[in-house]
Amino acid sequence: MSSSCASAITLFTVTAVVFVGCADSSGTANMAVAGGNYYPNAITGEGIPNPNPNRIGSWASLPEGREWGSTAGMDTDPTDGHVWGYERCAAGSAGGPGVNCDNNPVDPIFKFDRNTGEVLANFGVGVFVTPHGIYVNDDGTVWATDFAGNAEGTKGHQVHKFSPDGELLMSLGTAGQPGNDPAHLNQPNDVIVAPDGSIFVADGHSGQNMTTAQQMAEGRAAGLTGRIVKYSADGEYLMEWGEIGTEHSQFRTPHALEFDSQGRLWVADRGNHRIEIYDQQGNYLESRYLYGRISDIFITDDDMVYAIDSESSEARHINWKNGVRIGPVDQDWLVGFIPPWESASRPQNGVTGEGIAVDADGNVYVAEGPASLADAGSAFTKYEIGGM
Repeated sequence: MSSSCASAITLFTVTAVVFVGCADSSGTANMAVAGGNYYPNAITGEGIPNPNPNRIGSWASLPEGREWGSTAGMDTDPTDGHVWGYERCAAGSAGGPGVNCDNNPVDPIFKFDRNTGEVLANFGVGVFVTPHGIYVNDDGTVWATDFAGNAEGTKGHQVHKFSPDGELLMSLGTAGQPGNDPAHLNQPNDVIVAPDGSIFVADGHSGQNMTTAQQMAEGRAAGLTGRIVKYSADGEYLMEWGEIGTEHSQFRTPHALEFDSQGRLWVADRGNHRIEIYDQQGNYLESRYLYGRISDIFITDDDMVYAIDSESSEARHINWKNGVRIGPVDQDWLVGFIPPWESASRPQNGVTGEGIAVDADGNVYVAEGPASLADAGSAFTKYEIGGM
């Protein structure tokens, strides 16, 4: 065990179980039940309470005549508490050849009633190739990234800002042209807006599959990237930090962004199996290692972290179960785990979705990605909170 390990104690929901958590030098955690000798497992989730045991599959509606595609993002609307997401215009994959929003021109962005799943808004036709990240600002504007380009090189590799009713207000990056300079983006994964209006974009999806120093060096030399780009409120490039790599302030696919109540920027560094935390000037502050191979993060108003692992597998993150891991913002430890469901596609790890949002009542909404869509049956799943 690490000699600098800090213990933490909490009472969790109705079970009132007291956990003491501590991460060792390898980043794994043992959480001992006080007064006993059983050790819940942060890697498998065994023994960690599930606060959202009631799973509702095929929760949201889809307009008549359309088929569900995969997704990777969700958010809640700060103005009314309803839920935003998108589906990739019937594409089951995460991009590349085949069906996408460029050659199947339907509206990919949805707003759903959080109680019924009814469609409240639907727009975005003609703008995207493959949507990836989605964020709803306090003013109700909807932001989404498009991380793939079309064959003609006229669409994709951008971030788009919409009014609540779907008017396109701003685009960042150069349409259809990937790059890593101030004027371009290359596979942007997510976007978020700070309270002062500054815009942050997580850019670069390819690093997660680079597993050797040579591969990472070749990726950097080829112009691939893993960076955070900061813009002013009106879209002017301000600064950036990061590249493909494994050190702090390097990334192997910065897949999602979130702010905590202190204004710190949380980055889901998926390929490096960690969360990196920065100030808004790009200074590294600290990391979290107990959440798995993270695809998305949601931090509630009371500073609880919900991080979803959709990617752990025997080949890429052996022994780790997929699922939603939940913990306090100020400690690297867990108080809750929403498990995956068992599937022949990942018999040791289970499957779950990629995107996550949490409403004011504690209900969890999951956006089903390419790995989980077939098992889930639709793009969105709701996990209701258990009885108190």
